[in-house]
Amino acid sequence: VQFHQSISTIFEIPNASSSSTVTFVLAKLQNTFASRVSRDMSGARLEFQNPIEDAISKLKFSPESNNLLIASWDSYLRLYNVESSSLILQLYSRAALLDCCFENESTSYTSGSDGFIQRYDLNAGTVDRIGGHDDIATSVLYSHEKGAVISTGLDKKIKFWDTRLGQSLVLSTDAGAPVRCITVNGNSLVVCVAASMHIYDLRSLDRPFQSYESQVEVPIRCVTSVPFSTGYAVGSVDGQVALDFPNTACSSEMKYTFRCHPKSMKGRLHGACINSIEFTPGGSGTFVTGDNEGYVISWNAKSRRRLFELPKYSNSVASLAFNHTGELLAVASSHTYQEANEKEEPPQVFIHTF
Repeated sequence: VQFHQSISTIFEIPNASSSSTVTFVLAKLQNTFASRVSRDMSGARLEFQNPIEDAISKLKFSPESNNLLIASWDSYLRLYNVESSSLILQLYSRAALLDCCFENESTSYTSGSDGFIQRYDLNAGTVDRIGGHDDIATSVLYSHEKGAVISTGLDKKIKFWDTRLGQSLVLSTDAGAPVRCITVNGNSLVVCVAASMHIYDLRSLDRPFQSYESQVEVPIRCVTSVPFSTGYAVGSVDGQVALDFPNTACSSEMKYTFRCHPKSMKGRLHGACINSIEFTPGGSGTFVTGDNEGYVISWNAKSRRRLFELPKYSNSVASLAFNHTGELLAVASSHTYQEANEKEEPPQVFIHTF
């Protein structure tokens, strides 16, 4: 009775019965929840005084703040403060930027179409080259375990750079074929070549200690490490996602593959290229996929369930990134130069409350 009277007073329900009060409150809460979900699902678009003029290749949140790094084909690296909705800086390069990463809050790196690996001092706003490849540099990342920058390219090389040394190049090893994407998980480096995965121990880099064909059996487009395990997730050019845990006791239980948006074409299943896979920080097992048809879908690796789908974007989803708390998801809606029917319009970046 007291609850009924209190709720009737709060929501100003005159002469209401207990059942009608409960019905009213449930409807009110449902409408509030639906409104919030609708607002969060649509996302907030980042505003740029000077629009990004070419395709976005990579988004990356900084390790400790909500500053977002944006690498693009228009040769600019941009740093955007998501909290204040303001552009902190943009630094020019002479080539298209194909990947980017953070070392810490003030230092980042990019790989470019000219083969160069560049370092950025985000406080001073300066850029310098630490080295390069003999062909397009496809990927770059920073390993805190190794204390080194790792880069790959179409020249079939994997290179390790220690920027603390006068001669930055520490080691160059032959991958045997052009490398499209890489990831690190502790002391393990995963290198994806076509449909194959090669795992290196960062403490012994002469050759991979494990090599095998991925479950997707077609060229791999993206790869990421699984934060709650030593496993990896890959996305393929035909819409498949595969999770693998090669060095764990639960490998047989957790190893599986699925298609994100399967379609039937000429009697065969087909899907759009998976451009990005990102896990939330921590061990929940939740991750998102983004594809060339503009879909962003959330999944749970442990339960193997599809959680929800964001409203379809007008262009391809080129890159995804979670902030360090997992509360914000950045989505790059951009052409990727992979599909003939993509729209070559100014790319956009959206922030979702996750």
